[in-house]
Amino acid sequence: MAEGVRQMAGRKQFDVDTALDGAMHVFWEHGYAEASLSRLLTATGLGRGSLYSTFGGKDELLQRSVRRYAELFAAPMSAALRSRPDDPTAAVRAFFDTVLTRLADPEVPAGCLITRLAAETADLDAPVREVVAGALAGQRAEIRAALRPAEDAVSAERLDDLALYAAAINQSLTVLHLAGTPVAELRTIADLAHEHIAAALATPPRTE
Repeated sequence: MAEGVRQMAGRKQFDVDTALDGAMHVFWEHGYAEASLSRLLTATGLGRGSLYSTFGGKDELLQRSVRRYAELFAAPMSAALRSRPDDPTAAVRAFFDTVLTRLADPEVPAGCLITRLAAETADLDAPVREVVAGALAGQRAEIRAALRPAEDAVSAERLDDLALYAAAINQSLTVLHLAGTPVAELRTIADLAHEHIAAALATPPRTE
């Protein structure tokens, strides 16, 4: 019997999260354009009718997959950024460590679902583009919030730039991982980025 589907009381039933995880992995590994119906049916363990009646069309399924990805993989990064509320430098370190831990996980596809979809923006319908853009903007905002305790020493504009920089490093790490860069080399990049951010946050208080 297909994964995610079980027989109960003479009817086939399935676990929605299990099926959604399968679809998420298809989009993550193959991207939107190559996420064919046959791949989605195989990964979810559903028939065509069940897939469409439960999730709607391909775009709706992608939107739900992005939200599922956020629940499973973006949430730990958010937690890392909040883990050291009085130490922005340590929060950024925890964030990069969490990213690297996920990239080193052999149980999930390489790279990042959001990064892969961002590269396909031109092929996505507006609602899906908005979901992807929202995920990227949301992560940048969370990094900026983690840097807020440094506002007494560093200008708000500078902290905005550092949040953008940290978010860009995260995206770069996932692209390089997708291209086959060893995690050890990715850690070197993350370490250098962390050193740069730590130095910027250590800037003495501004004088008027």
